[in-house]
Amino acid sequence: MEGSPGPPDPARLRVSDADRHRTAEVLREAAGEGRLDLDELAERLEAAYAAKVYADLVPLLADLPQAPGAAPAVPTAGVPAPAPAAGGVPVPAQRHDLSVAIMSGCERRGVWEVGATHQAYAVMGGVEIDLREAVFTSRETVINCGAFWAGIDIIVNERTQVVVDGIGIMGAFEHGRDKVEARIDADSPVVRVKGVALMAGVTVTRKGPRQPRRRLRGGPDRPQLP
Repeated sequence: MEGSPGPPDPARLRVSDADRHRTAEVLREAAGEGRLDLDELAERLEAAYAAKVYADLVPLLADLPQAPGAAPAVPTAGVPAPAPAAGGVPVPAQRHDLSVAIMSGCERRGVWEVGATHQAYAVMGGVEIDLREAVFTSRETVINCGAFWAGIDIIVNERTQVVVDGIGIMGAFEHGRDKVEARIDADSPVVRVKGVALMAGVTVTRKGPRQPRRRLRGGPDRPQLP
């Protein structure tokens, strides 16, 4: 009938939270492979979590290879398929094997490389080890903790298997309450947390993806730095 509206553009359909999370996972894996540097990852993650429609997600993945089903697809044809990965020199994630806080604080977060072992020590200070976007070089990682009058917080994502095997003396050495449901499979990395907390706390928490920092009132947009 003349004047009737045509079918909706699939690229303008609204995306779901699951679509945003799947896109973020593809971006983090690409950064771990050296396809994106840390600044590019921060910018694209912010754009992914702010996306409203499928067309907003397509440019974020267009130059990245993807496994089938890894990222959300537009419901029907109409949006160009992702192109092969662009050439360039890979930017490796920075490696950290030691986290120390003595009357101070130490944070490991964002995209960084963790080896088969990691040492974490805190004395009257605080250490945060965020493994949600970390690049694991081994199937199993052991984090050895030593805390005195201090706190060591370890954060993992829903796919990481955790084994807490430490001792709390007048303190706590525990796997805290998960914020998201675990999704463990045969390919999940294993993190073993060992050590001693003396009048201190060592806590492992499972959380969802980090959210971009909200824009400050009256100021420019600032992505959450890794």
